[in-house]
Amino acid sequence: MKGAWAVVLCSVLLIAAETQGQLSPGKGRCSCIDKGSDFILRKALGKIEVIPKSSSCDHVEIIATLKPSGEQRCLNPNSKWVQKLMTALIKRRSSQNTHL
Repeated sequence: MKGAWAVVLCSVLLIAAETQGQLSPGKGRCSCIDKGSDFILRKALGKIEVIPKSSSCDHVEIIATLKPSGEQRCLNPNSKWVQKLMTALIKRRSSQNTHL
């Protein structure tokens, strides 16, 4: 079942047609205003938040909080690096849940 969750999330990320990148100041709309970063050093990544499609934003958004500065940056869900990162995080989370 956990493997199915990973497949669903990766599928949603791949299906997202148009992505956005920098954070938008307004609420109730997409948080990202352009396609997003294709690469950020892994050691600089702190928190990663995945925001699914909604009635106010028609695509998946991935927002990373950078460790050193706390700055938030949108990641491009269509980037191969971001897709690999998300797959690795899902696998790590699944393995942690099975060891509890």
